Amino acid sequence: MHRSAGSSSCATRRDVVFTHDLNFGTLLALTRDSGPSVIQVRTHDVLPAHLEQLAITATRTYEPQLQQGAIVTVDESRSRVRILPIGSWKG
Repeated sequence: MHRSAGSSSCATRRDVVFTHDLNFGTLLALTRDSGPSVIQVRTHDVLPAHLEQLAITATRTYEPQLQQGAIVTVDESRSRVRILPIGSWKG
């Protein structure tokens, strides 16, 4: 992730990034930052009509975790939440 003068503002405001890019969550985890929160969707159907309910359900279900800082991964049948920052990485 590229850091700039305003890069911490998303984390400070507790914004939530909604993405289909699974690498975004991985990169955020590697930074060991506590935000921004991320909802990442694992689905082949990326039409807005399909994603709308997944996004609404994830936001409502995990609102406290998203406010704290979390990566939520959702698909049609399940979801997983990991609180940020994600533990130490061994490399």
